[in-house]
Amino acid sequence: MPAALSQYLLGGRLFLQLLPRAAYSARDPVQWQTLGVTLERQQGVHAIDSDHRVDFDTLPGVLAYTPIGVEVFSESASGGEYLLMRLDEPLADQHLPSVDHRVQSSGNRRALVLGRELRRLLLAPQPDRLALEQRAVEFVGLVSPKVDTAQRVTPRDFTRVLDLIAEQFHEPLTLEQLAATYGQNELRFLRDFTRAIGLTPHAYLVEVRLQAARWMIEHTDLSLADIALDAGFAHQSHMGSAFRKYLAMTPSQYRSRF
Repeated sequence: MPAALSQYLLGGRLFLQLLPRAAYSARDPVQWQTLGVTLERQQGVHAIDSDHRVDFDTLPGVLAYTPIGVEVFSESASGGEYLLMRLDEPLADQHLPSVDHRVQSSGNRRALVLGRELRRLLLAPQPDRLALEQRAVEFVGLVSPKVDTAQRVTPRDFTRVLDLIAEQFHEPLTLEQLAATYGQNELRFLRDFTRAIGLTPHAYLVEVRLQAARWMIEHTDLSLADIALDAGFAHQSHMGSAFRKYLAMTPSQYRSRF
């Protein structure tokens, strides 16, 4: 049985876990707020906040939020791949609705898309932390109360954030760090930044790193591996993926043109 993949994010306030398809029998200790989405069909029996067990047949795309105090027992002979997120109480209080029961929705396409994207990032040999945090916060935002965004935001409101990225793009920046620079929580920062800049924070950072790499390829004789690290990419293949995605060529092909 493959082991579950997990990551602590946002300064340890959020625990993300990819549970593999495997038989299980588990009872949630109700010490965390949990948010999860089914990535494949799963059948079994469960009991939610009671001793009454009922059969379930859950399809992909079922999003479930369970607050602290609601105990969930679940058992399955075969299991199914499942993305689970646990949030500490202060973080959950900041982002999630105040309810005393489990909230569940089926056929949630956006939850399934984000769940699969988080799975891809967790399975990567060297996970991109900022990308993981950003997708995790977007996932939380699926059940978050609406954020007050009546006040129009402009690129000028992000001068300090953009300056930080310009100065430290080669460092492993985190969503928590960028949000603190903006002065708002991670979800509010992510929504405001994307609305004002037209790119998510991660996409903007990748663009800055890509431009830095292009300049070094054009003006230096450094190896592509060194350029990748100097530009902030985890390794050369990460830089290569960015070049192929945004420039439709490899770094080697780019170098041959310049």
